[in-house]
Amino acid sequence: MAKNMQPVAKRCKALGISPTVMGYNKKNTNRNPGGQMRKKKSEYAIQMNEKQKVKFVYGILEKQFRMYYEKASQMSGKTGENLLTTIERRMDNVIYRLGFAMTRREARQLVNHGHFTVNGQKVDIPSYLVRVGDVIEVRDNSRSSAAFKRLTAEDAPMVTVPQWLERDKTALKGTVVKMPAREDIDMPIEEHLIVELYSK
Repeated sequence: MAKNMQPVAKRCKALGISPTVMGYNKKNTNRNPGGQMRKKKSEYAIQMNEKQKVKFVYGILEKQFRMYYEKASQMSGKTGENLLTTIERRMDNVIYRLGFAMTRREARQLVNHGHFTVNGQKVDIPSYLVRVGDVIEVRDNSRSSAAFKRLTAEDAPMVTVPQWLERDKTALKGTVVKMPAREDIDMPIEEHLIVELYSK
């Protein structure tokens, strides 16, 4: 399986996003301190940067991202919003959003290792798209691991769960209560630039 192994802090700086968007609170880089003093970007470069930003944050490679775009363009409504809300429904992102992992990279690994079920069935595909009513749970034989025990402890990290999800901390369970909306995506993205790029 292809994986994006780019250094997080370095890539975040290049794309102009905060490492906190990726789930990293203390990552930073001091390389190339004058790196922002570059010539004005072309329209194509700005559009490409926006696409690369979304791909990097969600950990998606080009072929799969293109597939999401084609799917979004065939749906009713705005293509850009459809694209983002579809990607937001990915299993690895849902695990991250529910606070079962500190980063999307960690969430992807946990899903790959088969630690979760959806409606009682094991799901080990990070790109699996959840639907309204789906119940995501940590598998019984995974609950004893240190990674999940800390989530139910008194000093467990605080998690801000988006409105389209519900989280039961003690049961290590989450429910999809509605489809994600554009306003549920808190990362600064100008999705119309991605649509313009693919429309050329």
